[in-house]
Amino acid sequence: MNIILLGPPGAGKGTQARILVEERGMTQLSTGDMLREAKDSGTEMGKKVAEVMARGELVTDEIVIGLIREKLEADPNRGYIFDGFPRTLKQADALGELLAEEGLTLDKVVELRVNDEALVERITARSTCGSCGEVYNDITKPIPADGKCTNCGGTEFKRRADDNEESLKKRLMEYYKQTSPLIGYYYAKGNHCRVDGLGEIADVKAAIAGKLDG
Repeated sequence: MNIILLGPPGAGKGTQARILVEERGMTQLSTGDMLREAKDSGTEMGKKVAEVMARGELVTDEIVIGLIREKLEADPNRGYIFDGFPRTLKQADALGELLAEEGLTLDKVVELRVNDEALVERITARSTCGSCGEVYNDITKPIPADGKCTNCGGTEFKRRADDNEESLKKRLMEYYKQTSPLIGYYYAKGNHCRVDGLGEIADVKAAIAGKLDG
């Protein structure tokens, strides 16, 4: 099964992707992670990524699709979660063409729907483990009293510099302008579904499972 997780910054896509990886053996394809991995890989594609990033330029859609192609061809039967890609209709078309070329299908597009005000409150309270990326929240999932990450035991925690109200509102505006058209795009294709992204992690997990297995 191959799926896309859609939702604005802080909707919980990363958290739910990690759960799907752990419980279903799927592979999370995060654009940021793939670019960092490619940059250090020494491959031809990796050299292209390193050159573009060294110039401070944005990596092209063609390069990102190339990186995804490498992952799919290495293990086509794995089951993939696309996280952070596609962001635009052009990218959605390119991903659809790539999957068709590889003989694969996009089974579900899961939108994590959130209330903007509640999302701002959630994100400004967010921190992550510096070692493994486990997400914590001052309100809903505080850092343990012993100061150790429950996932890896790490003791370093950090907050994103742009996890503040002003920056988040700009990121939300960019998401709605650029990415929200994908909701209609995939609805028309018949594989879009929606869950409440502001519930407890276990509740959101159960709702996603219901959509995937239904």
